[in-house]
Amino acid sequence: MDAAALRGLQAPIKEQYKADPGSAVITLKAMGIVDELAISCRLETGRAFAVAGLHPATGGTGMELCSGDMLLEALVACAGVTLKAVSTAIGVRLEHASVLAEGDLDFRGTLGVDKTAAVGFSAIRLIFGVKSPAAPEQLAQLLTLTERYCVVYQTLRGSAAITAQINNEAVAAVG
Repeated sequence: MDAAALRGLQAPIKEQYKADPGSAVITLKAMGIVDELAISCRLETGRAFAVAGLHPATGGTGMELCSGDMLLEALVACAGVTLKAVSTAIGVRLEHASVLAEGDLDFRGTLGVDKTAAVGFSAIRLIFGVKSPAAPEQLAQLLTLTERYCVVYQTLRGSAAITAQINNEAVAAVG
């Protein structure tokens, strides 16, 4: 896909959002069912089912997906798609591009071993490996715009408002 095709694809969507800003606000959902026997949760991903469990550093077998890994995978996927869309839109040719996300965790926090240890990532690094004939200024612009428009990156960076609640009733079951 080239820049003209991308603009052509997105132009009517952008016009709709300009004309009706409310139509641009969409709620994405993820749903999971907690396993009754194992320490795992069956996730509906929208395309397939996945099973998440404990990371081996917290007693897991490593057979299930780790939620921390899934968070980094979501960041990589979003950043990779955004990088490609931005490069297409601004005319920066990519001969090759890869995305790596690394995150540092102190498992003492999540296991309650040390109450002062943080629960969650203390640092996340997003690294793009790019082979391109573009000038350094163009690559800097590509990075700036990728950061700006990557939904997962901006969500993690901005700490979206999040709430939790327990409803004493069943939620719609997953498949």
